[in-house]
Amino acid sequence: MSPPEATAAATAGCKVVLISPYELGRQPFALAEPAAWLARGGHETVCVDLSRERLTEQALAGAALVAIHLGMHTATRIALEALPRIRELAPDAHLCAYGLYAPMNAPYLRDNGVDTVLGGEAEGQLTELADQAAAGRTPALAPAPGLPKVAFITPDRTGLPALSGYANLGTPDGSTRMVGFAEGSRGCKHLCRHCPVVPVYQGRFRAVPVEVVMADIRQQVEAGAEHISFGDPDFLNGPTHALRLVRALHDAFPDVTYDATIKVEHLIRHADLLPELASTGCLFITSAVESVDDRVLDYLDKGHTGADFPRAVELVRAAGIALAPTFVAFTPWTTLEGYLDLLRHLVDLELVESVPPVQLSIRLLIPQGSYLLNLEGFRETLGNFDPASLGYPWANPDPRVDALQRDIQAWVEHAEAEGFERRAIFQRVWALAHEAAGLEAPALPAGLGAPIPAMSEPWYCCAEPTKQQLQSF
Repeated sequence: MSPPEATAAATAGCKVVLISPYELGRQPFALAEPAAWLARGGHETVCVDLSRERLTEQALAGAALVAIHLGMHTATRIALEALPRIRELAPDAHLCAYGLYAPMNAPYLRDNGVDTVLGGEAEGQLTELADQAAAGRTPALAPAPGLPKVAFITPDRTGLPALSGYANLGTPDGSTRMVGFAEGSRGCKHLCRHCPVVPVYQGRFRAVPVEVVMADIRQQVEAGAEHISFGDPDFLNGPTHALRLVRALHDAFPDVTYDATIKVEHLIRHADLLPELASTGCLFITSAVESVDDRVLDYLDKGHTGADFPRAVELVRAAGIALAPTFVAFTPWTTLEGYLDLLRHLVDLELVESVPPVQLSIRLLIPQGSYLLNLEGFRETLGNFDPASLGYPWANPDPRVDALQRDIQAWVEHAEAEGFERRAIFQRVWALAHEAAGLEAPALPAGLGAPIPAMSEPWYCCAEPTKQQLQSF
């Protein structure tokens, strides 16, 4: 779908308000790209990032269309709390929700006043809704077959809060770097059962042209960005495209560093590419390891084994890049021994300083539309869908595992609020896990790994919204 071309003869545009409830502390591409489309279509566009600013009467007054980006679970929870305030400030606006978590929560969103629900690649459909509103018609879209293709244009970030107000990158030497955010691709070729990308993209991915990505990076570098965080679900879904992109980035801005998210299986399959990623400025790679238990990995259909994790660590380190693994530490299949094994891996691989402590408390989320629901007999083990949490409740067969998860979550929240160092937080998690299993916790070795570059806002998307987030509107 191509972006509209504004002409003098075109119908006068309307006011559109794009809202991002939460985007992991990053300036949201998912507002900037549709903002560019809408502006080209002649519409007045206002962007509101609830992680950095409040809803105001001025922002929403006169809006014909309000579109809320739901890219993750936390954002969806915040949006649902904000909907009454949005409706109060824009009583006549057509309400739209778009993004990965919109289709899977469509019934509940509609029950809460959302008129139109869109999935991925929504820029053209948002513009169509705005065109209809501008023409005085009630916005309505017929279901689009498949997933519409977007002709990407340079995102418009002018209406967003300054880049300096977002999460920064801390380095082991104590310095910080201002961070920009770019997308080199959308979607994913893989079908990991717990992943929110899968129900929308169903194994497809779309590359953003290198020239568009570079134009977006250039405007962020001009705004002060010294590091680019690539938000692709998997940066090596298209290895050739990824290499073209990092070569262009390094040629244009040799002092700008970057990070990316890459699957464990891709780190191993494309190990020959890792040295070039390092030489072009890749500081660290985030990888969704999820578990070291082969049984759990099989249920999740992750495409790698527990033995692949140490191999990936070895390859990434050999290339001179840090690895930041993420986990779904608690699942219906997690055992106390399995959790202890995960902690032992982090100790043995000297990764304790590489893992945000919240990752040690993450509990599997099973939303509407999850591919986990396709597992034979699995749905029957779940409770009824809970609209408040936007997920199906589950209990581990061993109640000690669920109790341990609650204890670790409470400890991590307290310790991070008090500013404890990662080693100290891990030491208590280590003790709690051994206590739950009725074991004496061995003393931890002196070497648990050195700190790695890390964002000031840790990477995760399925935590409970904080009170501060819920009061942001």
